[in-house]
Amino acid sequence: MDSLSELTRLLNNNDKKLFKQFLQRKNKRLDVKNLQLLDLIETDDIDGLNSLYESEKNNDAYYALRKRLQDNLLLFLSQKTFESSHSDTYDALRLVVVGRFLLENDVIKIAFKCLDKAERLAEHLEQFNLLNELLLLKLQYAHLPGAENLEALTARLLRNQSNMQREAKLNMAYAFLRQELQEIHLKGKIVNLTALMITTIRKYKISAQDLMTYKSIYQILFIANEYAAIQQNYGLIERYVNRTNQFIQSHVYKQSYLFYHISILYFLANFHLRRKDFVRSASYLKEMMDLMLTDSRYYTLFYLRHQLLSALNLFFTDFADEAIELLKKSISNTKHTSKPEDIEDLRVCLTMFLALCNNNRESLKHLTLLTRTDAWYEKKMGMLWTIRKNLMEILIQAQFSNIELAMSRIGSFRRRYKKYLLKTSEERVLLFLSLVEKCLLKPDAAFDPAYQKTVLNMLNKAENNDIFTLSFIAWLIARWEKKTAYKVVIPLMQNSNHTQ
Repeated sequence: MDSLSELTRLLNNNDKKLFKQFLQRKNKRLDVKNLQLLDLIETDDIDGLNSLYESEKNNDAYYALRKRLQDNLLLFLSQKTFESSHSDTYDALRLVVVGRFLLENDVIKIAFKCLDKAERLAEHLEQFNLLNELLLLKLQYAHLPGAENLEALTARLLRNQSNMQREAKLNMAYAFLRQELQEIHLKGKIVNLTALMITTIRKYKISAQDLMTYKSIYQILFIANEYAAIQQNYGLIERYVNRTNQFIQSHVYKQSYLFYHISILYFLANFHLRRKDFVRSASYLKEMMDLMLTDSRYYTLFYLRHQLLSALNLFFTDFADEAIELLKKSISNTKHTSKPEDIEDLRVCLTMFLALCNNNRESLKHLTLLTRTDAWYEKKMGMLWTIRKNLMEILIQAQFSNIELAMSRIGSFRRRYKKYLLKTSEERVLLFLSLVEKCLLKPDAAFDPAYQKTVLNMLNKAENNDIFTLSFIAWLIARWEKKTAYKVVIPLMQNSNHTQ
């Protein structure tokens, strides 16, 4: 999708109407084609786009038109965002803008009142960059009657700049850790999380006190959660989860930290889900939803992620029908502003649920809706997610008796991922694939005691104790037990509960 199409996708029907009015007001000539181009992009009319300018010589004019339309759309979005946002941060920013305007026009008393209110808001929100701009503005006009004491202003500015420096160091450390995660995700880099965290904290000279904020706790938990997902072992990050619980219990919650607090609850719910502590996971999800309902922005942002974890909790506690219904409803309620990654997560999960319950035709139908390329999935969802999705597709095709297609997918999978899996010491995936292949080539292989012993031995390894890995193993066991994989996986969940 090109950048202009991506931007227009952010507009709802009312926004599109307002944007067209915005363009009409700006158009000074009758022959401007920006409204026509907008309509063609909305309808995805390729022929219309090609005939917008008759001659190939007018390619430059066409691209210039696209550039002007994109610039206008960015301007419209910036104005809309600024005007429609009701957050305290934007309120503070508006007060700074109007305060500057009033000072420039000698309305001094009201200007300082605006800046005082903006400072209180910015300080409460820990918006250090905005505070810096505001305090510099106050210093610039400190000579005017009614201005604050210069020394007091200077002391606050220096203190705030120290806070800015601390936040900058935390952001640099976070960016470095995110970059390392990408190396693990895409290139199979081997990293010890605890050692990496300690090295990073020392590198950026971050103190223990610097880490005791909602934002830094969120950032650490985000990194830890991603690392555990890659390693498929959430026991590795238990120490970070315990620290997070201690932090939440010892700090008073503020509305200004709502995004971080909801995010932290999401990570905790996911941690306990993956550790098979479904009761605690559901408890955090309830707390998360209670907070989401206090602010419509965050309800929209977190809704799909919350529904995904809720469905997984239901499914793995033997409420498959309720879990499937919840996912179907969530997918049908997605909006044009929903993140594609969140939608794909719901789709793949629904497909997996249906396949495990032997709902073959419906699972195959939903599988066809996962239409993006492996390259897109690898970049947006990560290598592990994409590998799981491909394995699931092989199993569904095999389950649906599409043997040739399943074998073809196995060949494609090996060509694309074998080198990566060997590099990351994930030979168990290749072992699993070879066991699937044996069943496809010789269905009676599943009844061979040696084959069954190999499969059951996989259950005894700690790295295979993840809920998704157990689901794959259950598919193999179901072949000889002549049950649905779901009927096999539920007892496995109960038997291995809290052992990971």
